Amino acid sequence: MEKFEKLTGIAAPMPLVNIDTDMIIPKGFLKTIKRTGLGVNLFDEMRYDREGNEIPDFVLNQPQYRDTQILVAGDNFGCGSSREHAPWAIADFGIKSIISTSFADIFFNNCFKNGILPIVLPEEQVEVLMKDAEKGSNARMIVDLEAQTVTTSDGEVFPFEVDPFRKHCLLNGLDDIGLTMEKKPAIDAFEAKAAQERPWV
Repeated sequence: MEKFEKLTGIAAPMPLVNIDTDMIIPKGFLKTIKRTGLGVNLFDEMRYDREGNEIPDFVLNQPQYRDTQILVAGDNFGCGSSREHAPWAIADFGIKSIISTSFADIFFNNCFKNGILPIVLPEEQVEVLMKDAEKGSNARMIVDLEAQTVTTSDGEVFPFEVDPFRKHCLLNGLDDIGLTMEKKPAIDAFEAKAAQERPWV
């Protein structure tokens, strides 16, 4: 997993509430167990018409938002089923942070496991960030995980809270496998001792 330290990027406004995981990645794309390749189908039913053509009005299809790395969204983002394909699709598209007033618990947890930083801020601050995102590609937000701040293109700074353990994992690029591998010396020592004490196992 890539380390998440400080992100300066384009933010896309998506002021819809209750964006569920089926909207993020429809059930027809859940057959794969690979984390890559789903970005093209992110928000598939909102991005494309029935013939597979892009819908020009959808925010991520607009030229100024094609390189979006930050999503500013409405309340209760990621509700619905617990599919991990949702953060897979978001990460594969290139979005590294999502800002909202609230997230569904399972989706929120899955974000951290897939290198995405979900940020919860008060409604009035999200509204400021939403308006800043509406400026398009000329406005760059800064998400600083170490400092735990979001900075608008105009320099307005909003602090956010993040669990210290999750912060440690993102800063060091540690998913569940990475956390386990941090304990490799202890695991190797245990296995060597066990092999001596119980050679028949």
